[in-house]
Amino acid sequence: MIYNIRKFFTILSVMVLGGVLVYNCEPEPDSLGEQLFLNGAAEGNETSYDLIAYNIDNNDTIRTDAFKLLSLVSSGSTTSTAVLGAFNEKQFGKQKASYFTQVRLAANNPDFGTDAVVDSVVLVLKPIVSVDSLKTTTDESYVFPNGNVDAKKVVNTYPIKKYGKAKLNGGKLTLQVNEVTEFMNGLNDIVYSNKNFDTNPTALGSKEIKDGSVSSVVITKDSDNTELFTASAPSVRIPLTASVFQTKIIDKKGQPELSDVSNFIRHFKGLKVSVVEEDGYLFQFTPNDMQLIMYYKSDKIENGVKTRPQTTYEFAIKGSNMHSAYYEYDRTNAIINDYANGNTTTGDLKLYAQGMGGNSIGIKFKEEEIAKLKKLYQDDKAAIITAKIRIYTDEATWSTPYAKPTASDFTIVQKDKDANGKETTAFTADYTSLGALFIPVRAYNTDKNPAYYDFTVTQSLKDIVESGAAYNNKYFKIDLAQFAPNSSGTVAGYNYTTRAFSMLRTVFVGSDPSNQNKIQLKVTYGTKK
Repeated sequence: MIYNIRKFFTILSVMVLGGVLVYNCEPEPDSLGEQLFLNGAAEGNETSYDLIAYNIDNNDTIRTDAFKLLSLVSSGSTTSTAVLGAFNEKQFGKQKASYFTQVRLAANNPDFGTDAVVDSVVLVLKPIVSVDSLKTTTDESYVFPNGNVDAKKVVNTYPIKKYGKAKLNGGKLTLQVNEVTEFMNGLNDIVYSNKNFDTNPTALGSKEIKDGSVSSVVITKDSDNTELFTASAPSVRIPLTASVFQTKIIDKKGQPELSDVSNFIRHFKGLKVSVVEEDGYLFQFTPNDMQLIMYYKSDKIENGVKTRPQTTYEFAIKGSNMHSAYYEYDRTNAIINDYANGNTTTGDLKLYAQGMGGNSIGIKFKEEEIAKLKKLYQDDKAAIITAKIRIYTDEATWSTPYAKPTASDFTIVQKDKDANGKETTAFTADYTSLGALFIPVRAYNTDKNPAYYDFTVTQSLKDIVESGAAYNNKYFKIDLAQFAPNSSGTVAGYNYTTRAFSMLRTVFVGSDPSNQNKIQLKVTYGTKK
């Protein structure tokens, strides 16, 4: 019977994939025929086996330099993501995110004209927002301050996509900008999330995000409807101290500090953006969309008449600049300290997964359970059809309003050690076999408590049970992150993920023998009759 079923799978695989799948590759659950077993069209048995699941302590640190923050690729262009904010809760403790960036001149040796004086400077930051929750207000009697021009002002307001206590203090969060006083090195230098570059303690500027929302603005002239000002993307405009830019930029005209990139990034070393509050919410923004704009006036003579029109100068704040994220943690009195013990022998009772350098989850097969499966295979010719690691959110401790992860919010990789003890990392054997067609994770009941998730490890288990591959040094590593796509839309590689800026965290049930929702290996197998 098993022979005929396998033969059917082989024929179907060739039909679907044009011969890409070979005879021994097993299909992804629910994609190439598992339903035949589960719905009674052929015989199959599902049995549960215990696992060793434990917390992997990443020391609350992860690489967060420009390479990791700018590694997402979409439609052939590089995008960027970073996190700001603060969030404190009893399970994981406090997590606070700040952001560093270098600043460059638009071109070397800029000419600001005669008797240039800075009017104002703004740092424009664009959070990721919910575009389907737009609110519009219009002021038909607005007077544009530069020239006292009668105008119309249209403001579109969007809520920021938040993770945490979105309504704490009415959704207020205060952004603060400080000048960096420590050289931040170059674009290709590695930086970790525990690196806090030195800054001038006197803030360059600050801005309160009210109600957790940001706005786009368009101002048009009443007389002819021409645009006087536009900020088409919803953003936060943080006013900075004009005198600092007068001294460090305008007054340095023609001097070595502005002559080339190397001199400038040692003269004006960069900016730090942080939040004042110690609790509230986290949000993501796009560093490549940031702007640093200086408004200034200088002399202009036309037909013998001198005027002082306002001019804008936009610094280069993206691209080849060095960027990094800084994450602070305070685990004092957090419940994670009682359970995240990293017990690789019998497992931890609860599993604490967290992005941005927090814990990962490690999972190992148990020797005695592998022995049972091998005996089934040898004695009863039981062939593994599917194998899934099933993990539940912890109903007792993680009954929260915070969004549960979706299936795409996880990464799973396979870890092995060679004969010399060197650890290697790779995609799971299932992903390697099926590639883009493979769905590694399925999510269930994410709108309920508990939710649960199935991670497919069919081929990895078959390799051990049916082909005799070693398993003592093998384990799986699960993170709350996504695999980043390349320009063609497929996964770029196992080490290209969103871990550096994933705001998610969740408590799962681990290897707890007293809990009916303990993590388990669910194996469906068929036997010859």
